[in-house]
Amino acid sequence: MGGLEQAQQRMTEADVPQRAIDVFSDFYAQLERGATGMVPESEVDPLDDVDHVNDLEIGEQQCRDAASVTAVIKPNGGLGTSMGLDKAKTLLPVRADLTFLDVIVGQVRHLRESLDVRMPLIFMDSFRTRDDTLAALAKYDDLAVDGLPTDFLQNREPKLRADDLTPVDWPANPMLEWCPPGHGDLYTALEVSGILDTLIEAGFRYATVSNADNLGAAPDPAMMGWFAASGAPYAAEVCRRTPADVKGGHIVRRKSDGRLVLRETAQIPPDDAEAAADPQRHRYFHTNNLWFDLRVMRTTLEERGGILGLPLIRNDKTVDPTDPTSTKVVQIESAMGAAVEVFDGATAIEVDRSRFLPVKTSNDLLLLRSDVYGVGEDFRVRAQVSNPPLIDLDRRFFASIADFDARIPEAPSLVDAHSLTVKGDWRFGRGVVVRGDATLEDTGAAESVPAAAQLG
Repeated sequence: MGGLEQAQQRMTEADVPQRAIDVFSDFYAQLERGATGMVPESEVDPLDDVDHVNDLEIGEQQCRDAASVTAVIKPNGGLGTSMGLDKAKTLLPVRADLTFLDVIVGQVRHLRESLDVRMPLIFMDSFRTRDDTLAALAKYDDLAVDGLPTDFLQNREPKLRADDLTPVDWPANPMLEWCPPGHGDLYTALEVSGILDTLIEAGFRYATVSNADNLGAAPDPAMMGWFAASGAPYAAEVCRRTPADVKGGHIVRRKSDGRLVLRETAQIPPDDAEAAADPQRHRYFHTNNLWFDLRVMRTTLEERGGILGLPLIRNDKTVDPTDPTSTKVVQIESAMGAAVEVFDGATAIEVDRSRFLPVKTSNDLLLLRSDVYGVGEDFRVRAQVSNPPLIDLDRRFFASIADFDARIPEAPSLVDAHSLTVKGDWRFGRGVVVRGDATLEDTGAAESVPAAAQLG
């Protein structure tokens, strides 16, 4: 039995829906053919100037009407393994009494009340994040609307041995034999869970989607009004690139058919790296915030037998992410933003950088927990400064949440800082204030910043 047949059998035995197995099989065939998903510079043009959301004139009633038929979907499958977590990253506190989940729920409940709309909030959980997430959401007895569930489950697939593409065996922890198929699984999971049909039958027309670890992407009535009025089947939110954004996915236009395409870093040939990284040439990066018409999505999935045909992303890992000596594996993934190329008439809209506030590292988390950002009564997260400071914490001592929390039990004041660089093993007392540029050097020993100290 070949690698694909073994993988299909495992997925069937694990009750993975057939549609998801079909999508996996399509990607597997691409992998066998040696597909890399590369998007050469010679085959694309830079994205021209696009409209900025701040320049749009959307009436209040238009916003309310659009909000009344829009659902909020939050991919929430990430464990935050790069930060040493074994549970949903969104369970982390961003304030003493607020987690990511609390902020997201607060944003939606505020809009429901202020606009008098239903606005479902639905999380796409993975098999690793579902139980903890639902337990945390249980306190919100008004969260579900119109009989809709508060989550649906992302599919799962076997990790494949890098040497022969057969499903890996890992008896020490069989759970590590499986992985989510990337957030490009959003569309398949929506369909096979029945949520797509249920939303449409309940009278909803549009979906706004953003990663649950990006608290900047609050549901926005003005953008809802814009998307409804655009008539577009699909839209991507983009921001202007800076030199700090060269590793993120960016939007380009394919020469062969003029369609917008998301090009991730892993899809750039080495010879094209310099051109692709030029923010003057490729001016917009994808925020991973997107919009789509639920009816068009359902029709397209039906027409394509559930296979949208998103580009393959080959992710080379080890079966145990914490053990670099464990078996090398390939994870088949796709990006949800790549669906921009599937739909005729797909578009892009430029947004302020305030809608892009993902937390991927402890550097990001420190900023979010500090006074650089405030959480308003509407639960929107807003920067209190025009240029947030640059944070660089020594990964040896701050990469994991356990180490980070032990060393920084209370975020220092950073509102007057330009940068904070920490080299070595430092512990922060409470009430520390950073001004201008501050650097703590590595002395080779554990050091402490006294309570109420002034740095910089």
